[in-house]
Amino acid sequence: MVNKAYFYAIGKRKTSRATVKLFPGGKGELSVNEQKLREWADDNSMVKTIHEPLDLLGLKKDFDIEIRVSGGGKKAQAESARLAISRAIIKKESSLREQLREAGLLTRDPRVKERKKPGLKSARRAPQWSKR
Repeated sequence: MVNKAYFYAIGKRKTSRATVKLFPGGKGELSVNEQKLREWADDNSMVKTIHEPLDLLGLKKDFDIEIRVSGGGKKAQAESARLAISRAIIKKESSLREQLREAGLLTRDPRVKERKKPGLKSARRAPQWSKR
């Protein structure tokens, strides 16, 4: 996949970050961190998560996709890759935006771990109160 034109996008979730290169006219090959998707993924739910925008639009065999993920856990990495793929598809074909928006694939999930506050055991958990 060297020296080919591609569409590039970034997706984020929690502390993970995914960058995607979408190569049009491919055979449907998908690699994550230079490994095949099935080797990288722990289970089928991650594969389904990453393929979700492609399945929705019926574009599974139209692109070769190269994904680089870093940070966070595998599930967050898969979700950030899904967002990046959706954004890259829009760069190629902007008319598909509404379909992806209705499916909720263009919204970044803003939830992140809340920081620990002073005097508390965790973000909100206070020490147990004792009368004596």
